[in-house]
Amino acid sequence: MVTIAPSILSADFLNLERDIKMMENAGIKLFHMDIMDGNFVPNISYGPMILSQIRKISNVDMDAHLMIVEPNRYFNIYKEIGVKYLTIHSEASTHIERDLQIIRKLGMKSGIALNPATPEENIKYVLEAADMVLVMSVNPGFGGQEFIPSALKKIERVKSIIVNMGLGTKIEVDGGIGKENLKSLIDAGADIIVSGSSLLKGNFKENLEAFHEVINE
Repeated sequence: MVTIAPSILSADFLNLERDIKMMENAGIKLFHMDIMDGNFVPNISYGPMILSQIRKISNVDMDAHLMIVEPNRYFNIYKEIGVKYLTIHSEASTHIERDLQIIRKLGMKSGIALNPATPEENIKYVLEAADMVLVMSVNPGFGGQEFIPSALKKIERVKSIIVNMGLGTKIEVDGGIGKENLKSLIDAGADIIVSGSSLLKGNFKENLEAFHEVINE
């Protein structure tokens, strides 16, 4: 079963409660939260305060993608908010396996992200500590970028590693995803699809229905 996770970064922050309720009422089960610090990536987005406010009005699961340096400083904060998935980058963590295990011990699902230039071999020896692999199909930091085609082969290779190791690790894909390339990502092995502009710009209900049509083909 493929999960669609709208990226909150593309929501209307002047009407954030409206957009959150709109997505929840449409049946969305997972929100993708892009946390940027202006250091690990060249942009600043939002942090725990926004997630805390969203939690007050919605019980939809949260998938927090930490594009920040020294992410382990904030693990307890996101635990208290109640996020489901907490995803970190190997480049931002000195001891990635330990950090993934800490995330699990705190009761969250652990995720490890692969930037477009990061080879999948980098995570092979820590994969048993990860509940999810996030394959970035754009360079992290900004929404609305074009999909990088080489991500398809990377998804296939990550899927092959997961299968060969006998694991149930999910694959999430984020960046430049629309109904035009959605099927190819699912065929490659994606379990969770993150989409921002293609879902939240224009008529969300119609955009979501178009995604479901492709998934159900």
